[in-house]
Amino acid sequence: MTVQPNASGRCLSVLEKQIYRGPNVYGYERMIRVQLDLGALEAYPSNTIPDFAERLTALLPSLHNHGCSYREPGGFLRRLREGTWLGHVTEHVALELQTLSGTRVTYGKTRSVKGQPGVYNVLYSYTEERVGLLAGAVALRLINSLLPAELRGLEGIERLLPEGHTLLDAAAQFDFEGELTELRRLVKKFALGPTTQSLVSEAERRGIPFLRLDDQSLVQLGYGKYQQQIRASITSKTPHIATGTASDKDLTKRLLDRAGLPVPQGVVVRSAEEAVAAARRLPGAVVTKPLDGNHGRGVSLNLTEDEQVRQGFEEARQHSARVVVEQYYTGNDHRVLVVDGQVVAVAERVPAHVVGDGTRTIAQLVEDINLDPRRGNGHENVMTRIKIDQHVLTLLARTGQTPDTVPTAGEVVFLRDTANMSTGGTAVDRTDVTHPENITIARRAAQVIGLDVAGIDLITPDISRSVHETGGGIVEVNAAPGFRMHLQPSEGKARNVAGPVLSMLFPKDTPCRMPIISITGTNGKSTTSRMVAHILRHAGKVVGLTTSNGIYINGEQIVSGDTTGPKSAKVVLSDPNVEVAVLETARGGILREGLGFDRCDVGAVLNIQADHLGLKGIETVEDLAWVKSLVVEVVTEGGTSVLNADDALTLKMRRKARGSLTLFSMHGGNAASKDLQEHIAGGGTALVREPTVLGDEIVLYEGGQRRPILRARDIPATLGGFAQVNVQNALAAAAIAVAQNVDLGVIRAALGSFTTSFEQSPGRLNLYDGHPFRVLLDYAHNPSGMEYLRDLVTHLRPPRGRVIGVMGVAGDRRDEDIRRMGVLAAETFDKLIVREDELRRGRPKGEGARLLEEGARSAGLAPEHLTTILSEPEAVEHALGLARPGDLVILLATEVEDSWRQILDFDSSHLSRGEVPGQAPQMAVSHD
Repeated sequence: MTVQPNASGRCLSVLEKQIYRGPNVYGYERMIRVQLDLGALEAYPSNTIPDFAERLTALLPSLHNHGCSYREPGGFLRRLREGTWLGHVTEHVALELQTLSGTRVTYGKTRSVKGQPGVYNVLYSYTEERVGLLAGAVALRLINSLLPAELRGLEGIERLLPEGHTLLDAAAQFDFEGELTELRRLVKKFALGPTTQSLVSEAERRGIPFLRLDDQSLVQLGYGKYQQQIRASITSKTPHIATGTASDKDLTKRLLDRAGLPVPQGVVVRSAEEAVAAARRLPGAVVTKPLDGNHGRGVSLNLTEDEQVRQGFEEARQHSARVVVEQYYTGNDHRVLVVDGQVVAVAERVPAHVVGDGTRTIAQLVEDINLDPRRGNGHENVMTRIKIDQHVLTLLARTGQTPDTVPTAGEVVFLRDTANMSTGGTAVDRTDVTHPENITIARRAAQVIGLDVAGIDLITPDISRSVHETGGGIVEVNAAPGFRMHLQPSEGKARNVAGPVLSMLFPKDTPCRMPIISITGTNGKSTTSRMVAHILRHAGKVVGLTTSNGIYINGEQIVSGDTTGPKSAKVVLSDPNVEVAVLETARGGILREGLGFDRCDVGAVLNIQADHLGLKGIETVEDLAWVKSLVVEVVTEGGTSVLNADDALTLKMRRKARGSLTLFSMHGGNAASKDLQEHIAGGGTALVREPTVLGDEIVLYEGGQRRPILRARDIPATLGGFAQVNVQNALAAAAIAVAQNVDLGVIRAALGSFTTSFEQSPGRLNLYDGHPFRVLLDYAHNPSGMEYLRDLVTHLRPPRGRVIGVMGVAGDRRDEDIRRMGVLAAETFDKLIVREDELRRGRPKGEGARLLEEGARSAGLAPEHLTTILSEPEAVEHALGLARPGDLVILLATEVEDSWRQILDFDSSHLSRGEVPGQAPQMAVSHD
């Protein structure tokens, strides 16, 4: 077979990868995206590669379970035989490798990349992201190994390696079992254990959101003030004192005995001789175990000889300085699970054992048992593989046996004293046959110790009869009991024991979510988000707010910087005080990781304008709308989508929007669009600006009723109604507040007290009149924002003073967008100082400034009125020093806090206020 490789000579190449940790533009699940260039392999679908399908299914026969587009078992194998491209094959193999490693996932899709033949976005879901990444790498190595020699070649695979993982040698021979073993190691290290996973899965079934808080088993269930936390079966409601008591076996036994519950006699010792003496005083055989051990470690049972007691003591002392010697109960080992005072499951636990067949050794019988597919390492499967360790050797030696002994046919050889699942034991469900008195005993034991979730170890010959009749009793009370034996018993009925725990943490009608408000768009996100937070705080709510200037909890900034992505959202959702989340949601975070929440109660899209185009595959405003529409696609069934009726691309999103629909518009009355009129006529909710004899008014239409809220000029942030952008933002904020059932009086009062002060809205139309000249600090950073500012300046322009502007544009904007900003600057300012962001985002130093200058000069700004100072602080200082009484200085800042500090610190005392030739009227501005 002759292969013509692509231009770079590669056959398979990983171009990029993305980990989506929430709903994203490709789907609503957590997914990994691998952008894969097939190169020459674009010409070779699976049915053209000799023996490819057969060899792949020989390695992964479980691919038969993948229905693919045929939606039935064997569907994907049929696609393989018919011919499908290797990107699609990679998707299915990555999914199956994760399932085989112990994290079952099923969702994926593969899509070609527009305008790039042979390049595909391969998307597949994951449970643990490091496992998912490595599964993608292993899938590609596996596929590459099945190709004819002349088709092999793999580049960029290091992009898929989890952090800290050793670089795979793509040229090395592929070792399928070795690679699968490494995946399973990652699962064991990082994936949730069976108990925690069962609780998380049950939470998901109930619609309870979760956040994983560490690499172990600490998980938050629910959001904000309604959250609960779990670590395995320890919960937020588990008393610390109770866990401490349960870990002290002697104290536990004394408390149970005092409560009249059956427990064995016993003492705590510190030496082997004390242990022997104690054993001699106790009736019958004894047990030795660590005072504060767990998982059956260091426990020795049915000891009858002094030397056995000494050995048992030494084994227990490896796990604790103090050792319990107690009476040995004869009978079967039962684990009774108590949740919130109720017995929810009972399992009889059988120690690890083999049954002889008269021909094979004990070691061979163990090897055969470990072939059971239900057994795995640690907690990765239903049962645990049996290991022949020193404890097994010691136990066999008591009966004169070794691993090489051949037991007789039918002979049962126990390999452990204890029946823990973690040491290879098995479990038989006995819930339905447990005697009521035994249930009462277990319930009381959990209550005496004080545990909300407790595993009671009860020894009795027959659990269906009262322990008072049969003898036996409680040998341990366990905090953090494992659920595996109940979820997937070796025999009997599986019990959903996670359900009662979730019902305890979140009783019926108890909320697990707080309202989440997600606000996106090109312009106005920060101000609208702050307006909404201001309204909700007026309504008495503790608000968590994320903005491009920081994270705020109840009005107090806790993190500074641009915090509009999913990580910042999770800071708010994790805060135990927050009652409602207001999240400014930017394009970058959506493309980078997806959303930081699973769904929202209000999703608002303010507008779609040309900004950030040419970045991350977003080439057009339609592409941008596709990204931002995600916010209204994840609105809850009872939630609200808020859309700008004046923006065609935004209004078009109503086809995707979920929940009820609320529109807002700057054009009410006779100027209302047909869409808006029809929406209102149909009883829909809308917030509109309407002209009246007293000025523009913000009006609510709802259910066919018209309800005025307040005049636009009565909102200080509108600067007397001239700042049209903030009229629009106020409409959006009011629409969101109405969707949250906030009283109109509260909305009116809150908007009536929202200003453009730096404290309330940093970097957004902050006016300062503490100098003989006026200063305006703003963040207009795209053509649409500049157009709003240009229009506002016509009202702010001083009668005889100059308008001096300082501006720069981010280096990742398109050349034509930067030039357009220069044109608008020339239309706005009498003098322009061009600066440059310190982070030029790939452009050579000075290039962005040059493009701005070109735009300004093309619009007629004279060279003598154009200055370039690349440093932002120096450009700001120059503009302030250039100003004379009566001038208006406009600073379009990137570092808004630093620029504001410069404004406050500037010494203008040398300017005589008597020289002021005239200023625009003061319009409800801040002097802070």
